[in-house]
Amino acid sequence: MYTKQVLDYLRKHGQEVDRKIASDTGISLIQVHESVKELEKAKKIFTCSITNFELGEAVEGLMCRISGYIPPAAPGRKSAAKV
Repeated sequence: MYTKQVLDYLRKHGQEVDRKIASDTGISLIQVHESVKELEKAKKIFTCSITNFELGEAVEGLMCRISGYIPPAAPGRKSAAKV
């Protein structure tokens, strides 16, 4: 299916919502959901359900990100406490 395209998109753009993935890649939302399910089953990505409010209406969606990804530390962060 479109699992490679979805995975490549997430590698390039990081964490993203399913609707944004569909609009940017040109893949239908249903096909994105099927690809996300396959990738999640293979433990290549993690998802969580989200609710956004657009024009006063609740819109359900999935937030997707690559598994094992740790974002870089914010600049100016203090060092960890010493024991």
